[in-house]
Amino acid sequence: MERISATDLILNDDGSIYHLNLLPEDISDTIILVGDPDRVPRVSRFFDHIELKKGKREFITHTGSIGSKRISVISTGIGTDNIDIVLNELDALVNIDFNARSVHPQLRSIDIIRIGTSGAVQPDIPIDSLLISSGAFGLDALMHFYEHQLSDNDEQFLQEFHKAITTHFDLKPYYAPAGEILLKQLGNIASHGITVTAPGFYSPQGRQVRAKSSTPNLLSILSSFKGSDGSQITNLEMETAGIYGLAACLGHQALSFNVILANRSTNKFSTDPLNVMDHFIELILNTISM
Repeated sequence: MERISATDLILNDDGSIYHLNLLPEDISDTIILVGDPDRVPRVSRFFDHIELKKGKREFITHTGSIGSKRISVISTGIGTDNIDIVLNELDALVNIDFNARSVHPQLRSIDIIRIGTSGAVQPDIPIDSLLISSGAFGLDALMHFYEHQLSDNDEQFLQEFHKAITTHFDLKPYYAPAGEILLKQLGNIASHGITVTAPGFYSPQGRQVRAKSSTPNLLSILSSFKGSDGSQITNLEMETAGIYGLAACLGHQALSFNVILANRSTNKFSTDPLNVMDHFIELILNTISM
């Protein structure tokens, strides 16, 4: 079996994976991803027991359990560039023999669940609500570096969006669906929508502060898009498409929960974001651990 080089798979002196600073036994088969490192303890405080706390850079990990369900929560930081690191290193932890530097003969699939904040782009989506991404368009470049396949229906949906967006902007979007199994298992606790993952927070999400945007009508184009099946874009954030795309490439299930703290159409923002987030964290954890 082909040996993975020391520069392709970098390990720390203690044998842990380079960025996450984790050993294979440190993580569970159910991984919760959050962007903000401060959100990790806000998740793990709902655990019945915490067995491990580790951190390096922005990547903080707590592993514990709720009842008999073992769960890990890991912070990714912001953006799909960090998702590239986290998803590949999580996969390495479960599917690569670090001593032999080779892929295990039997691959293991894990569940990857994002709990993050987001802004709605449709006026009828209330702030302080929860939305599940059934799929996501990526305006970033991450998945253009990986081979990935879509169903015929998803490919058609991507081409419809590609035509709509490139009429106005020189962008090359990609599309990735949620993990079908996780969507069926956990998808009944909130409404579903189509997410756009942006490569930035300001102009890439249609914001105008001081630097002049080259895409001033981006929000109106995104909110007015409608696929041939009637699907509309519901929200904007910065990680979901990368999580979905890489998880599919690596054989893992992924699902993204979006806590809607802003509505970009009505220009309203939550007045109680921390308590709203805590409420939905508890709801999601209770659903996962059932």
